[in-house]
Amino acid sequence: MCLANQTQTPGYNYTSVGMARSQELKEVGWTKGLELPKVARRDGQEFDCATWLHKARSLPKDQFKREVEKELTGREAEPWEIIYFKLYKTQIPIVEQAIETAALMLGTDKSRGYCLEMICADFLAGANLDNENPELMLQSIRRFFKFLPGEQRHAFLAQVNGQNS
Repeated sequence: MCLANQTQTPGYNYTSVGMARSQELKEVGWTKGLELPKVARRDGQEFDCATWLHKARSLPKDQFKREVEKELTGREAEPWEIIYFKLYKTQIPIVEQAIETAALMLGTDKSRGYCLEMICADFLAGANLDNENPELMLQSIRRFFKFLPGEQRHAFLAQVNGQNS
C-alpha cells in the first residue's frame, strides 16, 4: 500500500517512490526497486505507486526494466545482451580508436555497442561486394543513411538519382 503522506510510520520506510511497506519493497527485490524511482521522479505527485508495484511483482526483471524505459522514453527498448571478447593488449588501442572514430562519425551520443555494430556492418558491406549478396550491402547503406544530416541526405539522394537517370 502506498501512502501520500511522508510521515514516518512503524513498518514503513520512506523511499523516493513514496511511502511503501517494507514488505512490499522486499517482494519486488532491489533491482526492480531501483527502477521505480525513475518513474516516480518524473511523475512526482501523479506517480501511481500501486500500479508500478504490481508491475514490479508480476513482470520478470528484464521485462520490467524495458517497461520502465518505455514509460520514460515513449519507445520500446530493444532487448540486449552483454558479450565478452578477449583482446590482447596490443589490440586494444586499435579497437578503441575504431570505436572512437565511429562515435565521431555517428554522433557521440551513440553507444559503443552501436558503434561496433556500424563498424561490422561497414566491414560486411565491403566484404560482400564480390559475393552475390547485394541485400547485405543495401541494408548497411540504409542504416548509415538515416544518420546523415538533412542536407547531406538530400545531396546523397540527388547524386543517386542523377546517376540512375
